[in-house]
Amino acid sequence: MSAPAAEFWDSLPLGAGVALLHRDGNGLAAFNKPAGVLSHPNSRADEPRALLTCRYDEEAQCFVWSDGGAERRLWLLNRLDGATSGVILTAGDGELARAVREQFARKKVRKVYTALVFGKPAERLQLWRDLLAVQRKGGQVRSNATAGNIPSVTQFQFLRHGQGAFSTSLVRLEPHTGRSHQLRVQCAKRHLPIVGDQTYGDFALNRAFAKTTGEKRLFLHSLETGFSYEFGGKTHAFKAAAPLPGEFRRKY
Repeated sequence: MSAPAAEFWDSLPLGAGVALLHRDGNGLAAFNKPAGVLSHPNSRADEPRALLTCRYDEEAQCFVWSDGGAERRLWLLNRLDGATSGVILTAGDGELARAVREQFARKKVRKVYTALVFGKPAERLQLWRDLLAVQRKGGQVRSNATAGNIPSVTQFQFLRHGQGAFSTSLVRLEPHTGRSHQLRVQCAKRHLPIVGDQTYGDFALNRAFAKTTGEKRLFLHSLETGFSYEFGGKTHAFKAAAPLPGEFRRKY
């Protein structure tokens, strides 16, 4: 087993605004995905707006492209909603991908998100525990926290409250479980909807915010990802962080 050469990483057909954050000697790599870029294309028409602008093999969960007549592959290890920005992981080797996916399956991967929400929380630190219901229909995923049976746990931390035209708060979210739309649903349940959330958010506030500020994105960002994994008979530590976008630092 050998990691891809530097030329491999130079050949990546990266999507618009996608940037390499960190890669280790085994070929595990983290990228910073901008909001609006898809984790992977769902169809050929989606390829120009995906993490890599090439074909995606859904069964193998990897991107496939040609470089000088040679076929290249990059395995996708996790996904972010298209509207969410931040750290996303890949592997340049299939065996490595399996080793890292095992850490995700064992819930050994630590992920930290930052969000801008409407409102101000009553407490600075909370452990959120909810039972979510997740429905998949017509290719769409919808979750709710009112009548479910899927345990969902998130460590919440209030960072600061804005003093602008809107009552907004910057918060830190560390999910201990990985349910679909978990963070967005848990924030909404506590009357702290994420700014720009078009599915679970406050639609009237979203419209007013966009009109006043010009910002229309979902204010959810994957800030840090870290874990250890076994590969090649050794234990390796990996950590990557994506800088907080400038729009999160403004006081609205």
